[in-house]
Amino acid sequence: MAVESGTLRHRIEIQEYRYISQDPVTGAEIRQWQKFHECWASVEPLSVRELVAAQANQSKVTMRVKIRYVDGIDASMRIVRKVRGVEQILNIEGVQPDPDSGLEWLTLPCSAGVSINGQ
Repeated sequence: MAVESGTLRHRIEIQEYRYISQDPVTGAEIRQWQKFHECWASVEPLSVRELVAAQANQSKVTMRVKIRYVDGIDASMRIVRKVRGVEQILNIEGVQPDPDSGLEWLTLPCSAGVSINGQ
């Protein structure tokens, strides 16, 4: 089953936390969230049944984001989207390729909020 373009109605930015430079005084790595990819997506909350099942498994997942296939996305990344003018952060908890070819679309189970230390 392919992703229908009409369901991809949310503009999202996928970001990666990467090395930018080194602090000249302390030598510490300076890292920042940087844009990895921007695309249209379907962002849906889990159904009540799915949410109860996720909580039973002690999962943090509360949203499902579906996008056309993009190579290189992993669970260390996050999604930023604007909801009524306010940025919403979604932590990517996993990457599930489509069951047919694995190259048409990705489902990204996500949790809301920002990880510890801004990561």
